[in-house]
Amino acid sequence: MLSSKPFLSNEQTKPFLFHGQTKPFLFHGQTKQWITQQGESLIIRFLCHDPAHLITAHFVRCEPDNEDRLVTANLIPFDAKSGYFPATCKLYQAVIPISTHIDNTYYVIKCLTEKSQLWLSAAGQFNRIPGRETHFKYNTQHQPPTWIQEQVFYQIFPDRFCQGDPSISVQTDEYLYQGGEHTIIAKKWGEPVAVAGHESTGASEFYGGDLKGIQNKLDYLQALGISALYLNPIFTAPSNHKYDTTDYLNIDPHFGSNAGFAELTSDIHQRGMKIMLDAVFNHTSCEHPWFGRYQAFEQGAYQHLDSPYRQHYIFSDKATNEADHYVSWNGIETLPKLNFLNEDVQQYLYKGASSALKYWLKPPYNIDGWRFDVIHMLGEGVGAFNNAHYVKAFRESAKAVNPEAYIVGEHFYEATQWLQGEQEDGAMNYYGFAHPVRAFFAGLDIAYHGIEIDAQEFDAWLTESRAKIPWLNQLAQLNQLDSHDTTRFINQLQGDVSKLKAASMMLFSYPGTPCLYYGTEVALAGGRDPDNRRCFPWQSLDKSSDLFTFYQRLINVRKDRIELKQGSYHTLHAQNKSFSFARYEQGKTSIYAINLEPQPVSFTFERLALMTSATHFSGFDNHSQEWQLEAQQQLSFTLPAECALLLASEEG
Repeated sequence: MLSSKPFLSNEQTKPFLFHGQTKPFLFHGQTKQWITQQGESLIIRFLCHDPAHLITAHFVRCEPDNEDRLVTANLIPFDAKSGYFPATCKLYQAVIPISTHIDNTYYVIKCLTEKSQLWLSAAGQFNRIPGRETHFKYNTQHQPPTWIQEQVFYQIFPDRFCQGDPSISVQTDEYLYQGGEHTIIAKKWGEPVAVAGHESTGASEFYGGDLKGIQNKLDYLQALGISALYLNPIFTAPSNHKYDTTDYLNIDPHFGSNAGFAELTSDIHQRGMKIMLDAVFNHTSCEHPWFGRYQAFEQGAYQHLDSPYRQHYIFSDKATNEADHYVSWNGIETLPKLNFLNEDVQQYLYKGASSALKYWLKPPYNIDGWRFDVIHMLGEGVGAFNNAHYVKAFRESAKAVNPEAYIVGEHFYEATQWLQGEQEDGAMNYYGFAHPVRAFFAGLDIAYHGIEIDAQEFDAWLTESRAKIPWLNQLAQLNQLDSHDTTRFINQLQGDVSKLKAASMMLFSYPGTPCLYYGTEVALAGGRDPDNRRCFPWQSLDKSSDLFTFYQRLINVRKDRIELKQGSYHTLHAQNKSFSFARYEQGKTSIYAINLEPQPVSFTFERLALMTSATHFSGFDNHSQEWQLEAQQQLSFTLPAECALLLASEEG
């Protein structure tokens, strides 16, 4: 991690000054090149560029037993394969003890000069000790599966992706929904969806997408470059979105069957792909047999005070009206919240050998991961007390079946406390990626209110969110521009495909695992829920279109470049509305740059900032223009207005 300010860039023709002299520059990348576990110790390496010889001592500070400890860092030779570094750069190494009282080992780099100090944390370079929340973190006990770093995910809303078996599709008026309050409507593929709002018919209209349709399009997805699928809920439920589960152990019959799903997962795995499902454990449908609000189930908890399932939910003895009768998700009466204090609920959902969580991880399904819906609300009572306890329990149960299972949580806001290693592998990275990208590119916040941030604020936002979690969990974040819960990013950009490409280039080059929401590759539009869940336009698909081939190339670049999958991160430039960063690994470098200014902006990066011995860079921009650049002591280029560029070092 470098300073939040660039080391050298176009607006900075002179090195930093430090008490009137050249300021030292520190770098620690957090990848295997920079940190290695050896028994009960961590080997920490960092780069120091100190041409004026100001630094008199180098240390790594840690807290192995909750007490401050300074470990001297010693000079070591460079690995010839580590990249290019000028003669004024030195490599230092310290061996620190692993913390035994907590899973995460915290450490920070400290350097002394004659009159002052320099500190380096995951948040950048400081003249005093930075706050502990930004210290480098390495979790020796709990780490995400490494296969996550290799993936490109594709999120599918099953009812709207592809119809494979019309004979199982929902028929108009087939059943009652919410006690008959809404009509069940079967629509033709591609017809407009209902207006927004939970009171609309949006949840009760169906287009016939199913699992067979997904299986029929696996060739298409592989041709695009997709390697992993994330499916919105597929278990039995009365709505089209399926977040109102009535049976956790069976595929919804309008999507297919358990046997059909086993066939789908087998096909996916034979292709070398992965699949992640949606776990909706916070609440059930009010039409679940346990609850039975609208249907007269013999033992439904809603209608029978002596029901054996009464304690599966949270009823109020002091209710004054229907809405207060029981606790529901977000006040929506059709989604009663489960009572996690109840042992039967725990056994059914995650504890038992045949629990829902374990059932789908086992043969013949062998899913590869779970995305947990509203995971921050899972727990005891309205306040989700003991939430961390339950999230840890979900993790332990899943990993007991498949140690390589991917555990992802849904958080619309900051998820730091869940991402320290022992709970989630990664989160749907709204706060740390989608929100700042939306603000910078589209001028909107999460509530679709106007917001204007410059590149400095953009960089600070990204840096803050990265700094608070261990590096390996950063690489396991699920990064998206949009999802089934947001307006389509193309709508946020008011139809600007060029900006969509520019933001997508960042999605595929930024730390974390990229995920495309279905239809993004063909610029499928959509406003607020449920309009963001339109049918995939198969009838007008053109795989030779500029946008589709652009995504194919972007995905292939991501797959081919090791630094984009697991490499260190460094902000090169952040000024006004232009921004650039680099990723480094094993002597290879990729650079992303964006200029949202109304006029051209020139970038110049010194050789040290490139960290590669390569002298040639090639790449492409969001206008599908090819770039070939040569770098000697510097790499210089000028970006036109509204232009993004992705460059990669070429082998010598």
